[in-house]
Amino acid sequence: MFAKLVPVPLILDGNRIRDQIKAECLPRVKRLLAHAGRPPGLAVVLVGNNPASQVYVRGKTKTAGELGIYNETITLSADISTDELCSLISSLNHREEIDGILVQLPLPKQIDEQRILLEITPEKDADGFHPYNAGLLATGQPGLRPCTPAGVIEMLKRYEIPIVGRNAVVVGRSNIVGRPMAMLLLQQNATVTICHSRTRDLPAVCRTGDILVAAIGRTAMITAEYIRPGAVVVDVGMNTVTDRAEAERIFDPSRLEAFDRRGNLLVGDVHPGDMARLASAYTPVPGGVGPLTIAMLMRNTIETAERRTGL
Repeated sequence: MFAKLVPVPLILDGNRIRDQIKAECLPRVKRLLAHAGRPPGLAVVLVGNNPASQVYVRGKTKTAGELGIYNETITLSADISTDELCSLISSLNHREEIDGILVQLPLPKQIDEQRILLEITPEKDADGFHPYNAGLLATGQPGLRPCTPAGVIEMLKRYEIPIVGRNAVVVGRSNIVGRPMAMLLLQQNATVTICHSRTRDLPAVCRTGDILVAAIGRTAMITAEYIRPGAVVVDVGMNTVTDRAEAERIFDPSRLEAFDRRGNLLVGDVHPGDMARLASAYTPVPGGVGPLTIAMLMRNTIETAERRTGL
């Protein structure tokens, strides 16, 4: 039923686009140094010892260092209270050398996540999650955009994949990816459908998409029946497979060998074999959307610094 449409699909290389964005950031950092006498400043707040969060934060710190961005990582105990974390953020809001503030999510259960995001002043909201910036996005006004969805748009544009007039389906409705992704695609004049776990006949709705963005957080859930042959598939998911039976469902024999050596493998929300067989272009996991998130964070930080220093 689902015949292969394109002999060799285009693999959307996130590392390539990340490097382009980083190269564009370097002269902006130098210009800020010349104009303001200091580099952009980023503060990353890490609460607890979540291994995935620690990896992400290390990547952000490394990239900031490569670009000459001043960065601080503030690591806090997992039992910190909401009031204590708000007090720290308030102090960062008032520090002149800090242009961007990022609180690494997820936070421990005892912390009121919405209150924390509200505490970050909108002009320093490097992640673009503050309701003020979300409102600017919703109304189509300039502002700080959430890094992952903004990175997806950058990738599509730089690979010259048409968006105008296309049917775009976004699977997932989180405030971090799904909703802002839909808004950004709408601003590019796509016709957008947002799906979720309660969507009736989800596979059929997904098959209407010329562009299919999977951001539902379920391991290899999007299989062949969800993918329109020839669609552009953007897999935002990042899941770790540790079960051998599940690995057999998802990976081909060559990848299973890697699984057996390591004991785990990363996979997105889309079945990788079905995606490669049916899509005209797709993002691999890893190496697709992931590298762009950090690059867009650096760009947001530079943008906040430029605004705050009059550039």
